[in-house]
Amino acid sequence: MDQNKKAAIAKRIRHILMILVLAILFIIVIFPFILVLINAFKVKSDITADPLRLIGKHGFTLDNFTNAMKKMNFWKVFGNSLIITTFSTILTIFLSSMTAHLIVRNNWKANKILFVLMIASMVIPFQVLMIPLVSLYGGVFGILNHRITLILMHTGFSVSMATFMFHGAINTNVPISLEEAAKIDGCTKWQTFWRIVFPILKPTVATVAIIDAMAFWNDYLLPSLVLKQKDLFTIPIATKVFYGTYSTDTGLIMAALLLAMLPILILYLFLQRYIVEGITAGAVK
Repeated sequence: MDQNKKAAIAKRIRHILMILVLAILFIIVIFPFILVLINAFKVKSDITADPLRLIGKHGFTLDNFTNAMKKMNFWKVFGNSLIITTFSTILTIFLSSMTAHLIVRNNWKANKILFVLMIASMVIPFQVLMIPLVSLYGGVFGILNHRITLILMHTGFSVSMATFMFHGAINTNVPISLEEAAKIDGCTKWQTFWRIVFPILKPTVATVAIIDAMAFWNDYLLPSLVLKQKDLFTIPIATKVFYGTYSTDTGLIMAALLLAMLPILILYLFLQRYIVEGITAGAVK
C-alpha cells in the first residue's frame, strides 16, 4: 500500500513538474507577441521609457495604427501579400498532392529517383542558392520584379516538403481498394484523384496550407531579392520604411507587426485542429 502511495505521489509530482516546464516554455514563446501587443498602443516616449509597462503615462493610442497604415501603404502591400501567399499555397498543394499520388501509385524507377532527389533538396539551405538565383533570373532572363516570379519560386522551394507529407498520408490513409472501386465504377484517374483521394487528404491539406501560408506571408529574404518596386512590396518588406538611419519609430513598428500577424493568426485558429492530425497522418503505416 505504501509503495502504491509513493508511486501515486511520484506520478503527481512528475505531472506538476511537466506542467510547470510547459508553462515556462509557453511564457518564453508568447512573450514577444505580448510585448508587441502592449507597445502597439503606446506612444514612442512611453515605449522607450518602459516597454514592459502595460499602460504608458500617455494612456492608450490608436495613432500608431493609422500612421503605420498610411506610411507603409498598408492595403496595397496587404493585397500583394494576400495574392502571393494564396496562389503560392494553392499551387503547392495541388502540385505536391498530385506528384505524391503519382509516386505512390506507380512503382517506376524514375519516380523513386525523383522522390529521393526531392527529399535531398530539402537539406539545401536557401542562402546557397540565392545569389545564383538572382543572377540567373535577374541578369539572364530579366524576369524579376513580378509577382508571378515570386509565386513560382515559393512553390518550387516548398513543393518537396509538401510532397513528402502527402506521400506519407496517401500511403497510410488512402486504401488502393477505394481507387480500384472508383475505376470499376467508370471514374478516370483524374476523377478518382479529385473525388476520392483528395477529400481524404483534408487534414494534410490543412497542415500544408497553414505551414506554407505562414512561411510565405512572413518571408522577407526571397521577396526582398525578387521585388524591387514599391508597388509590389509585401508586408514584411514594407515594414522597413519604419527603420531610419538615426532613429526608429518603435510604436509604428509594433503596430505594423500586429497588423501583419492578424491575418495569418486568424487562419491558424481556423485550421489548428487539423495540424497534429495532418502531421502524424503518414507517421505510421
